[in-house]
Amino acid sequence: MSENHGKVTVVGAGFYGSTTAMRLAEYDVFETVVLTDIVDGKPEGIALDMNQSAPVEGFTTKVIGQTTGPDGSGYEAIAGSEVVVVTAGLPRKPGMSRMDLLETNAKIVRGVAGEVARHAPDAVVIVVSNPLDEMTALAQLATGFPKSRVLGQAGMLDTARFTYFVAEELGVPHTSVSCLTLGSHGDTMVPVPSRCEVDGKPLTELLSAAKIEELVARTRGGGAEVVALLKTGSAYYAPSAAAARMARAVIEDAGIPLPVCAWVDGEYGIDGVYLGVVAEIGAGGVRAVTEVPLTDGELAALRAAAETVRAKQADIASL
Repeated sequence: MSENHGKVTVVGAGFYGSTTAMRLAEYDVFETVVLTDIVDGKPEGIALDMNQSAPVEGFTTKVIGQTTGPDGSGYEAIAGSEVVVVTAGLPRKPGMSRMDLLETNAKIVRGVAGEVARHAPDAVVIVVSNPLDEMTALAQLATGFPKSRVLGQAGMLDTARFTYFVAEELGVPHTSVSCLTLGSHGDTMVPVPSRCEVDGKPLTELLSAAKIEELVARTRGGGAEVVALLKTGSAYYAPSAAAARMARAVIEDAGIPLPVCAWVDGEYGIDGVYLGVVAEIGAGGVRAVTEVPLTDGELAALRAAAETVRAKQADIASL
């Protein structure tokens, strides 16, 4: 096995951030995982706990915890990070939309982005803070990084949820199901039934249009369903799996196509907006956006999502 290399930082040691850091450590491909938080001692305590799991799990990645201050103190620990996953911000509560978090999380993400630009100027930034598409656009503005180096996690998670719901409905292993969701992370999500297959058969041949629409609606509300059941906090096991996989694709320069929130400039006839699409992910972030064939209806929905998101992203510069 090749030697571990590279440094990844996870900003925010809540459930999402700490679970992401644990997954990244257990991959055993990074030399160092840095976990930061504003709660004094929390990231240090979590890192110590994680490092003590290494002899059991057999990974050699070192986890470093670092408390950061409002003045930016502590951020020197992220210096030289090749990937930074930004989970900082408030999670949703029952009844809240992702957009309800906009103003609060914009301040947090803007502050974090400034510190990332200062201490890890060559990093690829993966944003997971909600509302996702807007926070990804804000992080790019606030870091001043090339758009290819700032992307958001949502499409992988939404695709995983869609895949899981289809597999459960048909009573087949999820490994037999191939699904895709594009568009925004939220109300203008665009699950793509025409690209869904089960053991190579089109989903449209296996389920009625009404049943597919039901699964699409459940996918769109997948996060809210978890939030409503938990009553406090939001999903983190599936989201952290998606974010960690994206970070791994960067450090391994995998060049694999993944559904992510990326800058779209001309693809699908859409210009100048962060949107959920399929993109090749490698060492520099997004190598290229991959256009997948869509039905006329799906393409119209994707373009409508782009316009909705564009309006909101235009507002974030002032936050």
